[in-house]
Amino acid sequence: MKRIEKKVWPEYFERLLSGDKTFELRLADWECNEGDTLILKEYDPKTKEYSGRQIEKKVTYIIKTKNAENWGMWTKEEIEKFGFQIISLK
Repeated sequence: MKRIEKKVWPEYFERLLSGDKTFELRLADWECNEGDTLILKEYDPKTKEYSGRQIEKKVTYIIKTKNAENWGMWTKEEIEKFGFQIISLK
């Protein structure tokens, strides 16, 4: 089982911290498996700085797909190359 560090924008970090958000939608340009631990670090994209806050979540389930190109979060080229992963957290 791996420990993987990832950035999380403040509004999503708060929802993860409160327990309201129990999943992650990520570009599948990195390897992630059930049983891994995500170390999610709060990061402000405006200031390009970390807050110092982080939360650890265990990966319990993963769905990977390439059929969501109209969501607008990534370019069509990125989606075609990597696809998506939807990560359920506990």
